[in-house]
Amino acid sequence: MALIEFALVLPLLLLLGMTGLELTNYIITRMRVSQIALHVADNAARIGTGSLLQEKTISEVDINDLLTGAGYQAGRMDLYDHGRVIVSSIENDPNHAGRYRIRWQRCRGAKPYDSPYDNGKTNLAGVGPAGRQVIATPENATIWVEVAYDYQPLIGVDWAPNVEMTENASMMVRDRRALTPASNVDANRDGILEVQGVTPATC
Repeated sequence: MALIEFALVLPLLLLLGMTGLELTNYIITRMRVSQIALHVADNAARIGTGSLLQEKTISEVDINDLLTGAGYQAGRMDLYDHGRVIVSSIENDPNHAGRYRIRWQRCRGAKPYDSPYDNGKTNLAGVGPAGRQVIATPENATIWVEVAYDYQPLIGVDWAPNVEMTENASMMVRDRRALTPASNVDANRDGILEVQGVTPATC
């Protein structure tokens, strides 16, 4: 009788166990994606070269190091094989008082992802979901980060609530940043210093 009862209950136990395992993994993965977005935004708000007495400049090397660090943080998630990271700089729009623009944008990752916040957008009231938009302070910038990731299930796609994860984060730039580098010869039009031999992670 005990064996028969166990055989009848076993499928239900397996179903509950696998569902719990998949949901736990999904929640942990979603939390990790959120943390990656937050850390990238925080680090992007801190990067730059310069002393306390001058505006800091950022280069393509800084941006590439930032994105490489996000890949290391993701570990076995294979972030850039299954996802995409987009870093944007929100600044005041010089052509529209009290409005903002996305000055530059850098990306990495194989996942096709159509961001609603494209590089070069101008005359914006803010960036982000309605009611939670972020802006830039006068003469400085705010970093906006999007991380899109395709969840890799332990058991099967049907066991996960949603395959595609998208998390956003923003941070105000900590120090004074040189939004327009002094040398036009060594600088891109978007304010990031070029470095010879370094390929920009453009979108």
